Amino acid sequence: MSLLTELRYPTTRRAKVITAVLAVVFFWLLATVIISALLLYRIVSPSRAGAEIDPMQLLGHPEIVSFPLPQGGEREAWFFPGLRNAPTVLLCHGYQSDRGQLLTLVTALQENRYNVLLFDFSGHGRTGGRTTLGAREAEEVRAAIEFLAARGDVDAERFGVWGANLGAYAAISAATREKRIRALVVDSVYANPLQMLQIEIDQAGLGILPLVKSVAGVGYRLINIGVGKDTPLVQRLSELEGVPKLFIGARNQPQLAELTRQLFLASPEPRKEAIAPKAYAATLSEMEKREYENLVVSFFLENLSLLRAPAPPPGKAPR
Repeated sequence: MSLLTELRYPTTRRAKVITAVLAVVFFWLLATVIISALLLYRIVSPSRAGAEIDPMQLLGHPEIVSFPLPQGGEREAWFFPGLRNAPTVLLCHGYQSDRGQLLTLVTALQENRYNVLLFDFSGHGRTGGRTTLGAREAEEVRAAIEFLAARGDVDAERFGVWGANLGAYAAISAATREKRIRALVVDSVYANPLQMLQIEIDQAGLGILPLVKSVAGVGYRLINIGVGKDTPLVQRLSELEGVPKLFIGARNQPQLAELTRQLFLASPEPRKEAIAPKAYAATLSEMEKREYENLVVSFFLENLSLLRAPAPPPGKAPR
């Protein structure tokens, strides 16, 4: 009797045990794949139930603009004007957040006469699609800067960027390729989108299941074939030499705080590190928001002057 026949119609005790074990393994693997697939779908397609906000009712007189995306289509954004020909600060919201949750930070920057741009990343707020946890979002940041540089009423060569987790990865990744980013603040940043995927799996309580993280990681790579095909971020950090950087770690997010610390240590000068009690979010108290926003605004005021330095006299090199 052939082995396959014996396994299909077991007659001996040994064959019955082997058949039972193989059946258990098969259904366990099948369940792992199904759980990983459902979890991956939930993570890359977060709820987009952002608050309905009429920008025309906001303080700061925002202008509704749109900029083209590298993958096609356009992205709506809110442009808050500051001093004419001054730098613009782009605010990049975090995972499961949206631009509406950054309005008090906008106010703090605009009061100091910076231009500010807000937009929702894919899969967030009122924007459709799914998130890539920072890979394609970095291209969206660069596209926004390209659009702003062509406006004619902002400094086309000097931009600042702030971002939190997903937005922080997009910001720092874009900065390694975009020389017009002259100051950078990243809150709870990571070096690879797969790290954020694994953190979300842990927070869902499923990280303890064998193979779930590995299978979800394979699924993430498959659905993002052709996206973010770039040198790993850690290997690109040398491109940020000379760019002032502030790395903010949050005590209430220890995994991300440790990843932020690692990137801080791997980054070239100039760099600063700050530890905040909490990551920036809508749930912060008024006092916590004020302290956090003062930290961010002070950094930009110190490192992204509102007025461009005058050109050096002929024959003299700039300092």
